[in-house]
Amino acid sequence: MKRIIAVLLTVLMIATVMTACSGNAGSDTKTVKKSFKVGICNYVDHASLNQIVDNVKSGLSKLGKENDVEFEILSENCNADADIMNQIIANFVAEDVDLMIGVATPVAMAMQSATEDNEIPVVFAAVSDPVGVKLVSDMEAPGANITGTSDYLNTNSIMELIFAANPEASTVGLLYDIGQDASTGAIADAKAYLDKKGVKYIEQNGTTAEEVKMAAQSLADDKVDAVFTPTDNTIMEAELSIYEIFSKANIPHYGGADSFALNGAFLGYGVDYTVLGTETANMTYSILVDGSDPAKTAVKTFDNGIATVNTDTCAAIGYDLETIKKAFAPYSTKVEEIKTAESFD
Repeated sequence: MKRIIAVLLTVLMIATVMTACSGNAGSDTKTVKKSFKVGICNYVDHASLNQIVDNVKSGLSKLGKENDVEFEILSENCNADADIMNQIIANFVAEDVDLMIGVATPVAMAMQSATEDNEIPVVFAAVSDPVGVKLVSDMEAPGANITGTSDYLNTNSIMELIFAANPEASTVGLLYDIGQDASTGAIADAKAYLDKKGVKYIEQNGTTAEEVKMAAQSLADDKVDAVFTPTDNTIMEAELSIYEIFSKANIPHYGGADSFALNGAFLGYGVDYTVLGTETANMTYSILVDGSDPAKTAVKTFDNGIATVNTDTCAAIGYDLETIKKAFAPYSTKVEEIKTAESFD
């Protein structure tokens, strides 16, 4: 009987140990999350930013299908209303999203503020000066729970295009929204370039579509030789309503994105927002699925060498397209053609 009891106790001990080991093994096994909720807030409805959002969505969809990962996307547009923007972001927090994407500087800054006390990572898109607006401490090592893609504009390159097309230009109009962070550095760079060259410039500002139209008409009345606008969302939103003002006055309008040219400006120069949107999706995937640390994920910048010429406007202001393409070739990596439309195909 003692022998039987001893055997039974031994079996019981072995079973207990195996159960404990099995439990420990299970607790050490990490469950890979295959579904993520992403909140996207776009700043305003216009061609450049819409193009980013579209390519973020398609990029995540493609990555999800390729890697058996599901992305639930909550996409909103605050239409430049700060109250609506903050409510959208608060809703994202309440929805317990895994990551937020802020399209344009104001949205990114609001998301940064809203996530200081939680662990929701933020990926921004189309922020011209991430360090200047204090979203990140360094482009290579952001240092916090936020990183993203930048549409930094090489202003001097656009200035060179203006004078490549018209070496005799003596007055340049600067059209922008004084309240847009994206315009601050670029306008300062433009002034410095023109001062050094000894060329006069006239500034006009607008914060609403109607104010922008009045500002554009004022520059046309002043008979400026060209107009420059950086990656300014306010002017971009109004471009469809002002491009004819400049065309009728034979004034080329140079904007800091291809969407300006799409909406009627003579030229758009800068980042390909299709690529920027795709890279934003890639960064989002890397953080959520691969576990990349936003604080150590470098802000992505892009080559600013694509010059997009609106062929309709080029003809309207009296420029010869082939002559313009040859003049622009030395100052851009590529010259593309586009016709006036409301949005990209």
